[in-house]
Amino acid sequence: MQKESGGLPFIELPKVDGQEGISLLKGMQVIDLSTSIAGPYGTQLLADLGATVIKVEKPGVGDDARHWGPPFIHGESPWYLSVNRNKHSLMLDLTHQKGLELLERLLSQADVLVVNMTARVQKKLGIDYARLGPKFPRLIHASLTGFGLRGKRSHLPCYDLIAEGYSGVMDLTGEAENDPQKVGTPAADLLAGQDVAMAVTAAYAARERTGKGAEIDVSMQASMTRFMAPRLLSYLSSDELPGRSGGKDSVIAIYQVFDTADKQISLGLGNDAIWRRFWAAMGKPEVGENPRYASNADRRSHRDEIVAMIADILRSKPRDEWLGILAGNRIPAGPINRLDDVARDEDLLEQQFLYQAQTANGPVPQVGLGITIDGGAVVHRKSPPSLGEDTENILSNMLKLSPDEIQQLRDAGAV
Repeated sequence: MQKESGGLPFIELPKVDGQEGISLLKGMQVIDLSTSIAGPYGTQLLADLGATVIKVEKPGVGDDARHWGPPFIHGESPWYLSVNRNKHSLMLDLTHQKGLELLERLLSQADVLVVNMTARVQKKLGIDYARLGPKFPRLIHASLTGFGLRGKRSHLPCYDLIAEGYSGVMDLTGEAENDPQKVGTPAADLLAGQDVAMAVTAAYAARERTGKGAEIDVSMQASMTRFMAPRLLSYLSSDELPGRSGGKDSVIAIYQVFDTADKQISLGLGNDAIWRRFWAAMGKPEVGENPRYASNADRRSHRDEIVAMIADILRSKPRDEWLGILAGNRIPAGPINRLDDVARDEDLLEQQFLYQAQTANGPVPQVGLGITIDGGAVVHRKSPPSLGEDTENILSNMLKLSPDEIQQLRDAGAV
């Protein structure tokens, strides 16, 4: 049984209605066959920037993420709601010949197709680039899979957890004495989704010059591994294998979490000027000027004694008092927020980065794009759709099907 959250009883989020939003990609039409998080996140980014996205879903079932819960809000999973804003939902059975025919009619008008199926499944369904590219030479065909379309692992299924394990990020996340940990959000999904949006936008711009579409192949493993580039290149340059260090970075000194008199604080002393400003703010400028700690390399060599000095000082005042002092001296520092702290962040609420939007069944929370274009940051045009809510409109207005034709498709189980 689905557990409902009962609306939004916890935090009063600002209400945002549908509006024009950002229109940089207005005119781009995207057909989205992807499910779960990675692909839908990528297409939501395109939709937030102005593209028209048609989310094609299996009749009666829909996106896998619709079923990820509890909790559920108005019958929908918050996971689904987090990555499907500004889209139109069309129910279409691609295993049905008429369903595939309708997809191709949509593709004849579209610019982009996004899929998150392996090469074998794409070919089985007839939606692979080798088949569709010649029929639609202007089509940008974007695949997002675990390991790419052509590598030795291309046939393998994948989830965020698996990609994080392959990338090395889990081995370096957590305290040294504990087991490897995945990142606390589906990082590989979100990074790969961003790569889809970035590559599609680049291919769209290139098509304006060449008139030709493109095949895009995004791998969750590759996206997540590229995320590790600073750590990976450090190893490749030195053969020094880094280990888990929790919030204590092994390259920058000092860059970690400290206790205060009440709550923890993060502190980053990433260059010599910040180092000197920190000790001046602490009332001990002589430490900042001590040649023993002159460079980052010097400070790394004496990390333990420096950490002990800073820890002793920061325990003397509560967190918020320290944050005021550090902010006043332009020293990078911040709280270790829980999600309930994030959800009540006054700046995020004032900017309407966190907001609520109305659906047919009630209000749902949303996390905005966070990118400002020409002074505007609100992107909300349409709330995440219920399963198939736009089917009738797409078939009748976009594909110009008659009511009788639509009913025949329903009777046949194609939509």
